[in-house]
Amino acid sequence: MGLEIKIRPVELADVNDLYEIHKGANNIAGTLQLPHTSLEFLRRRAENPPDGFYNLAAVCDEKVVGTLGLNTTSRPRRKHVGSIGMGVHDDYAGQGVGTALMAACIDMADNWLNLIRLELTVFHDNPAAIALYTKFDFVHEGRHVHYAFRNGSYVDSLAMARIRPGFVNDLSAN
Repeated sequence: MGLEIKIRPVELADVNDLYEIHKGANNIAGTLQLPHTSLEFLRRRAENPPDGFYNLAAVCDEKVVGTLGLNTTSRPRRKHVGSIGMGVHDDYAGQGVGTALMAACIDMADNWLNLIRLELTVFHDNPAAIALYTKFDFVHEGRHVHYAFRNGSYVDSLAMARIRPGFVNDLSAN
């Protein structure tokens, strides 16, 4: 039987669990986080999130084992868009944590925030993450060459996005 995963907002009391997630080698390699993220930095971010930022926690046995941040903007021409960043504790990878976080994020985006487009970047050499996003109807839109510096060399990322199913852009109005 799989993990029992509950999704809820990140709380200030989660900071120690967030710190453990950020220390994981796979999490560092798969995100834009630097090694040695400070506990104080994570506390400040949990305590005072920016407007339009929704930070979800995946909880197993009262321990946060994954997070997903959904950023929205008040910019008038991009109000329909959300951008996603996710991290899963190394010990819980491949056990449905990312799937649970993504399902909750898409529910929030589609049914509560009225977002049409969700977008993200993923390192090209992260097939598990690419497969997860593809499962949720994200498509590959492009490649960012030398996108980030990781472990002594540059690495490419893929731009991926999901347009809410059923959304029809009425081009005849233009």
